[in-house]
Parts: sequence; structure tokens; C-alpha cells
Amino acid sequence: MPLTQVNLPVRLGLAMWSHNHWQQSLYGSGCKAGERLAKYAEVFHTVEGNTTFYATPGIPTVKKWHQATEDDFRFTFKLPQAITHQNQLVHCDQLLADFFTTMAPLEGKIGLWKIQLPAHFGPAALPALEKFLKRLPANYPIGVEVRHPAFFAKGEEEKQLNRLLVEHGANRIIMDSRPVFAAPPTTEAVIDAHQHKPKVPVHAIATADYPMIRFIGHHDDASNDAFFANWLVRLPQWLRDGKQPYLFIHTPDNNHAPELATRLYHMLQKKAADTKLPDVDLPKAEPDPQITLL
Repeated sequence: MPLTQVNLPVRLGLAMWSHNHWQQSLYGSGCKAGERLAKYAEVFHTVEGNTTFYATPGIPTVKKWHQATEDDFRFTFKLPQAITHQNQLVHCDQLLADFFTTMAPLEGKIGLWKIQLPAHFGPAALPALEKFLKRLPANYPIGVEVRHPAFFAKGEEEKQLNRLLVEHGANRIIMDSRPVFAAPPTTEAVIDAHQHKPKVPVHAIATADYPMIRFIGHHDDASNDAFFANWLVRLPQWLRDGKQPYLFIHTPDNNHAPELATRLYHMLQKKAADTKLPDVDLPKAEPDPQITLL
């Protein structure tokens, strides 16, 4: 499954492409459920494909996803939990082969295959990760998300992880959950986010060419600006280094994620203009002119 990346300096997207709350905003009132991905892809150039973590879709469904998107769209699918959590990356060759066979119709539209590891996957398991990465085709773009505290302690164990990722050209996925944990737990969505989202330090390191940021936003749009300020510095630096970052925007219930993504996009746009970055054409992370974000 060869990768052909289109030269978009920053790929901006959301945690999903189908959400009922976006019917009157991102999609437009006349959009049917089966048309949502196509509408989403008119605005954003990438999406987090988390559904594959829980169940592998059928080949007809995968073909529909391919038909609904243009050639420059990029999916970032999680590997199934049977591989990453249940089998801990070992004794799973057939599971992995079956998954990639099913996803084959999306050849050329994969931004990253995401390996999300559980919190108990610690330094002692790094040999399993190394063997797993060695088994993957060299041209597969990989992102690895870790949650074990040792990988955020800035000690030898974290350095060992980073060296491993650099050696295999794998991107360390960066979780920035500071904004949502700064929100008071006064709504059901924020309480749920506090219970289920990882609260880990933000280590903004690019171990390969496609660093990914998962920005878990505050429910109040303006409250995110201070937390996003660091990324307004880091993203341009990565662009100057020739990297292509992926930036995914979440909110506690994702109801207003498109609006927050639009806000942050304009901040990035202004930063690019102010710093006179060469050839920076940020993605069109704003609605179609016929759609009004509420």
C-alpha cells in the first residue's frame, strides 16, 4: 500500500467525520448520513479513523470511503485493539495481514496507521514494539501513541522509546489534553473527558516526518488560545524543517469541534503570514460558502 503524500504543509482534521450535531453546520440540513464523509472532505483534508480500533469494516464500506474522498484526502486509522491491546503486538501476524487486506481499497489515502498502546505497555515491552515495527512494510507511515508514565519522565526509558521511533521512521503521536483538563467538571461531557482522556505531559517531539498532534480542546473556544500558543511556534518550525504535521481537534463532546478547528486554523493562517513562511498554503479548514457554522 504505497504512500503518496500531497504537499499540504499542515493537515487539519477532526476526530470523526460523522456526528449528528454537525447536521445544521458542517454538512447542511439536506445532507444524508451516507453523504457526510464527502461533505466533511470538502472542508478538511484528513480525519481520525477510530472506528477500526473497535471493529474492522467490511470491504464494501472501505470502498465507499474511497469513493467519497478526493485523492489528496488522508485517513489516519487505528490498528484494531485485538492487535494493540489484547495481543500486545505479539502473535498477531495474521490479524495484521487480514486488517491490511481489508483496508487495501484505500491505497494511497493513508496518512498514518496509528498504533495506540495501553497505559500498561511500558519500557519492558519495547522489544515487542521494535519487532512489530520491523515487520511492517518500510513505506507504511506509522504513528505510535504511548501512555505509560515512564515514557513521559524524560529519563533513559523515554529516550529509548524516541530512539526506537526515529530508527524506524515512526511518528510519536502527541496528546495535548491540557485544555480539557483546565475546564471545570461542570458538564457531563467534560466529566466524561476527565475520566477517559489521558492526562499526560505534552512532549512536542517529531521523531519522523509526519508528527501528529491530538488537541483535546476546552469547551469554551477562547479558552483554548493560550494552550494553542505553543503550537503556533512549534508548527512553523516543523514546516521549516520540511515536515508535514497532522493536527486533529477534539472537544469534550465534539459538538463544536468544527468551530474550534476553524478558529485555530485562522490563528495558524495569521502566524504563517506574520512569519513569512515560504510556500505555506494551509488547508481550507472552513465551511463551504453555502454552509454556515452555527
